[in-house]
Amino acid sequence: MSPEMITLLFLIFAIVMFALEKIPLPITAMIVAVGLILTGVLDPSEAFSGFVNNNVLLFIAMFIVGAAFFETGMAQKFGSIITRFAKTERMLIAVIMVITGLMSGLLSNTGTAAVFIPVIIGIAAKSGFARSRLLLPLIFAAAMGGNLSLIGAPGNMIAQSALQDIELSFGFFEYAKVGLPILIIGILYFCFFGYRLLPNRKDEALDDNSVFNQRVDYSNVPKWKQYMSLIVLILTVLAMILEDVIGIPLHVSAWVGALILVATRVITEKAAMKSIDMSTILLFVGSLALATAIDSTGAGATIAHSLIGLLGDTPSPYLLLFLILAISAVMTNFMSNTATTALLVPISLSIASSIGADPRAVLMATVIGGSLAFATPIGMPANTMVYGIGGYKFIDYVKAGAPLVLVSVIVSMVLLPILFPFYP
Repeated sequence: MSPEMITLLFLIFAIVMFALEKIPLPITAMIVAVGLILTGVLDPSEAFSGFVNNNVLLFIAMFIVGAAFFETGMAQKFGSIITRFAKTERMLIAVIMVITGLMSGLLSNTGTAAVFIPVIIGIAAKSGFARSRLLLPLIFAAAMGGNLSLIGAPGNMIAQSALQDIELSFGFFEYAKVGLPILIIGILYFCFFGYRLLPNRKDEALDDNSVFNQRVDYSNVPKWKQYMSLIVLILTVLAMILEDVIGIPLHVSAWVGALILVATRVITEKAAMKSIDMSTILLFVGSLALATAIDSTGAGATIAHSLIGLLGDTPSPYLLLFLILAISAVMTNFMSNTATTALLVPISLSIASSIGADPRAVLMATVIGGSLAFATPIGMPANTMVYGIGGYKFIDYVKAGAPLVLVSVIVSMVLLPILFPFYP
């Protein structure tokens, strides 16, 4: 069997297993990586090169920086102070979405959602507003906010790694050219129309053992630790933004911030190690191995030619853009958004190569489409987190999230051809 056919079989295996989630996603990704070695498609150094990838190092450092911001209680303090100014339900929804969206652009979108879920539960209990009216806007904003920066979501970094292999890249805030308008329009949509689609169910008492029912007391955390975590976060992000000016790579700036926080005991070594999400790392590494095989064996080119063939010899850039957005948006709602991006990035690069399009434009469309995981409870980890505590049903995500997917696709179809044209 040819390496190309073996790679295609592993791709099908990954798609099916990512969708079914019978085994954890990172385990599926690593099975693919090891399988590609055992079948001779890749050698071990190629399959496991992701472990020394600059973007993986960036992930690890930012997990620590983000954890310090959360563990000192600064994130909760920041959110609680601002939400006090929201007097009506619609105002509260707007404030929640603004805070969550902006924070998830600089920290893990899933981590941001996880931190604010108990905050929102407390606000709902005090205000009398139903949790089911507040938690969906929270997770939608976290997903949209992930497209505000290079470090907002794992999928962003997967695309960046693929571009770096061909000596291209995205700027730190380049995703925000499309992501910020989507976030703004998404917030306006919920404030003026979408709030009517949110379910209104009576809050059920939370299990005493639920992690979201546990109130963490941050009053014993020294103020200097809280402010240090905020200052280091701000300076780290500024260093990343000014990467070309100061000449320090992103992952090095992130590690400077992480090491300062551990050395000053703002976060303990144990807490720092615990904050590193190995599931994300393994999924990232395994996905990079599959992407390498898809590129090196020609499997990506085969898929690209097949897709382009459906659109004719000279496909319209707008039709191709819509196809990429639609495929990404549909897939991301039935499997992990990170897994969707990981699977589609190498294929999208092959499409760009086949039609002579700008790889950055095609990958931007892929990443944006892959972030639109609003319509099901399984598209993002945060979606699943609130499923039980919000008393939701599958149809609630469809009613509230599907129109948001449609709105986001429309915004993308307007902005992407202007800001990231396939043929500049």
